[in-house]
Amino acid sequence: MDLPSSSIITQVTKDEEPNALLREKGAPAHIVSASKKPRKRGFFNSLLCCLCHDEADQVPVNNNAPLLVEENGTISKVPAKPLLPQIKSKDVGKICVVIDLDETLVHSSFKPVNNADFIIPVEIDGAVHQVYVLKRPHVDEFLKRMGELFECVLFTASLAKYADPVSDLLDKWGAFRCRLFRESCVFHRGNYVKDLSRLGRDLNKVIIVDNSPASYIFHPDNAVYFILLDFCVKFIKQL
Repeated sequence: MDLPSSSIITQVTKDEEPNALLREKGAPAHIVSASKKPRKRGFFNSLLCCLCHDEADQVPVNNNAPLLVEENGTISKVPAKPLLPQIKSKDVGKICVVIDLDETLVHSSFKPVNNADFIIPVEIDGAVHQVYVLKRPHVDEFLKRMGELFECVLFTASLAKYADPVSDLLDKWGAFRCRLFRESCVFHRGNYVKDLSRLGRDLNKVIIVDNSPASYIFHPDNAVYFILLDFCVKFIKQL
């Protein structure tokens, strides 16, 4: 079986990949993230987002007009418009907090685990694969409180076929006012970047919470590098 032509999920290790899918001719053994840490690349990256691509697979970049990439890898020719709908009355004046999914709120794997919080069936190339999802410690408390304080937006470079059902199970409080997936990212120098200027919100009132610097390379001053969720929970309890 061939690897899917585009990746669907993010940031996993090689031992989580089905062995049968590692035999594709020319499949790279690893990728390197924007933080220069080595990452393995394989089938599981087809479900989550691949933060860096091999140079041979890169889409030519127009530095004056970042390219939008569709789920099938084609370049969108539709003029950019705001990604978010008009702000709701209850959120007027609030800070807009853009929150990542994979390795920020959850960790997902093809490798079966006994303590998985969710098991998501995902269809790829006609076959259904089970994705085992583990929630970050304190993620429930974090999302509940964040939804009360801010206009929260889920923004992931993963595809909706995986990320949407995970979000349905994860966000029991309706914290996310909107969900944005890979098609809303900008493909820039081999990375799927979350361009905050396209949200339709005042950038002075936008924060992005993400574990990957490549995701917010256009707006580093708006970013909170997300490592320890328990620290964030302690922080928001003081708000």
